[in-house]
Parts: sequence; C-alpha cells; structure tokens
Amino acid sequence: QLQLVESGGGLVQPGGSLRLSCTASGFTWPYYDIGWFRQAPGKEREGVPCISATGRSTKYTDSVKGRFTISRDNAKNTVYLEMNRLKPEDTAVYYCAAEPQQATCSAIGSEYHTWGQGTQVTVSS
Repeated sequence: QLQLVESGGGLVQPGGSLRLSCTASGFTWPYYDIGWFRQAPGKEREGVPCISATGRSTKYTDSVKGRFTISRDNAKNTVYLEMNRLKPEDTAVYYCAAEPQQATCSAIGSEYHTWGQGTQVTVSS
C-alpha cells in the first residue's frame, strides 16, 4: 500500500524560500502522479502543482507559476516542491497526494486516493 510523508514546512519571512519533500513507500512506486495541495484556515483546498509519474508533465495553478517548481526523483521515491518568493497568502497546510498514472496529472483533489498528513507552511514577518 502506498504511503506518503511530507516534510520541510516551517516559518519563513515574505520573499523567502522553502523546499517541501513528499516521500513515498509502497511497492507500486513510481507509477503514480503526484499532486501538491494546500488548505488555509477557512478556505477551500487548492491544487498547487502536480507532476506525472514520469516527471515529463507538470501543471501549476496561476497563483504559484514562476515561483514554485515541482520535481521528482523516482530513485529516491520523493517528489519535491521548491517554493520561492513566498507570500503571506501562501500560508497553509501543504499536502501531497497520489493517483494512479494518467495521461496527465490532475489538479482536482477528489481524483487522488492517497494523502500525506500535511506540513505547515507559515509566511510571516
């Protein structure tokens, strides 16, 4: 059974950077697309970026384009989310999620069946 564990969250000042990691265990890796999602208090869950199982396809929500980069190292069973020029509105709990490999990865949370426990990202001075 696939399991996901996020790490790398924390407190950072506006304009700063963080790198989140999503490490997977389970015999069916790497045949999963991975999405990063975030949820701030009182707000709906938002898809951030996603990456296909091969790593050749990615999607980004408009609010993070040019600032966030998703990548994966299948040899390490890990997907990364590099976050630069962070803003206070990026503050949220960040989750990674997995869905069986599709033609392209999805930004829709309901299509993902395995979720990590989340890691808190706080952007504040």
